[in-house]
Amino acid sequence: MARLPRIAPVGVPQHVIQRGNNRQVCFACEDDFIAYAGWLRDYAEEYAVEVHAWVFMTNHVHLLVTPLEERAVSKMMQALGRMYVRYFNGAYQRSGTLWEGRYRSCLVQSEDYLLHCYRYIELNPVRAGMVKDPGKYCWSSYGTNALGRESGLVTPHEEYLRLGRYPKQRRERYRALFSPDREQLAADDIARCTDRGLALGSEAFKEEIEALYDCRVTPGAVGRPRTAGVV
Repeated sequence: MARLPRIAPVGVPQHVIQRGNNRQVCFACEDDFIAYAGWLRDYAEEYAVEVHAWVFMTNHVHLLVTPLEERAVSKMMQALGRMYVRYFNGAYQRSGTLWEGRYRSCLVQSEDYLLHCYRYIELNPVRAGMVKDPGKYCWSSYGTNALGRESGLVTPHEEYLRLGRYPKQRRERYRALFSPDREQLAADDIARCTDRGLALGSEAFKEEIEALYDCRVTPGAVGRPRTAGVV
């Protein structure tokens, strides 16, 4: 299935996934995570991208970001990808590609959907069976968003800031979002939208994006189009 053209409106959050080619390992040791995090911070600043949530897994990366300038996310991901591939190939005496082609992404409606995406990203290590508590995994933004650890990488989104007037209150309410008995947007829906380049949001949000940019962000009709005169 052909991918939809990528659209990236300024000020609209995006969920980004970058996978290793054929699901190969992209981070083999702690130094690799440190290097990637440093370049992500640097290029996010250079290209005017706010990073709200992130997780680095062994063979892929999830980011929740908001571009502040045109093509900001694309420029950031291209620069980051090239820099990290040069580092990785040099460190492990290899050559060739590391990433699975272009990154996957979807637009995310701030209201009602953004915090679900925060949660989806930071629960990746739990779903993978690596830890039982997201706070036990070092390479995600949960430590900052939920526990208050200092970070030069995370910029809180206004939806996160609305959780409370004070930092402690926000963190407590944020942690409550991770309660297993709390109704949550299905992880499969978030993954499907990101893999297929669809928009994650209400029907009104999707219609607005399609009208503004003349680009489809909803699933197409299943099956072949009808031929004129054929019932």
